[in-house]
Amino acid sequence: MFKNAKVYRLSSPFDWGQLPLHERLAAHRFRPCGPQEQATLGFASPLGPAAELLVHAVDGCLLLAARRQERLLPGSVVSEALAERVAEIEQAEMRDVGRRERTQLRDALLAEMLPQAFTRSRLIRAYIDPASGWIVVDASSDKVAEDLLSLLREALSSLPVKPLRPTVPVAERLSAWVAGGTAANGFVLEDQCVLRDPGDKGAVVRCRGLDLTAPEIRQHLDSGKRVVGLGLTWNDHLSLVLDEDLGLKRLRFADGLLDDLDDGEDEQARQDAEFALMALELRALLARLREEFAAGEPV
Repeated sequence: MFKNAKVYRLSSPFDWGQLPLHERLAAHRFRPCGPQEQATLGFASPLGPAAELLVHAVDGCLLLAARRQERLLPGSVVSEALAERVAEIEQAEMRDVGRRERTQLRDALLAEMLPQAFTRSRLIRAYIDPASGWIVVDASSDKVAEDLLSLLREALSSLPVKPLRPTVPVAERLSAWVAGGTAANGFVLEDQCVLRDPGDKGAVVRCRGLDLTAPEIRQHLDSGKRVVGLGLTWNDHLSLVLDEDLGLKRLRFADGLLDDLDDGEDEQARQDAEFALMALELRALLARLREEFAAGEPV
């Protein structure tokens, strides 16, 4: 189950099957950071390190993943070491250290410190739905999603996609839903929202566990704040927070929806069933979002 969804629209048919796609991704397989590398990004199996294939096919969708590893070397640590090195030189040689020499010293310190720095890894999952023309990345930031797409584009030589963008003011429409106490067809308001003052981007109000028809919410709307994030239930099946860029966060199946899935010993079969259910729900949800917020977007 993805926790977030950054959504992209394929501009042309995606004709890669599971095995040909795996072979192209294999040339960009993940490898750990070298001694002097600050970060690496490469494809890894979405099913874990024991699996060989880099692409997993379920109900016509292609599940893949990229692993990013980075060395944890905060700039403040390097700056502190640089300040100490500069002080040592200035005291020992009775002279000032210039800008060019400082830059050279910083580069030398990085070369010394990087091999000893700890590393941190994260797996970024995505799936391609060729039949519906979507690529969905489990990421909360545009940069993380774009990093994966850039790697995929490099592997395939071409990947004509563009983010799903609204053609109507999403914040205005979400605000109207909250003001009216009801959402558009297929959606039900939950108990959380984010309001922002358009004239002051620092003025943000976050509400959770609150009846959105409460007077205090109405006061914020009357003062000019707009809803830029809204908790919704889709089709009684999927809970989510929709933001003003049509990004999806905090995705979660409704209680009881997974109860009918096979509880046998085959864990992979259950995961496949859960992924197939998620992809089916997102397929319908994305079509509805496009209809509601991006109807004028070219196919």
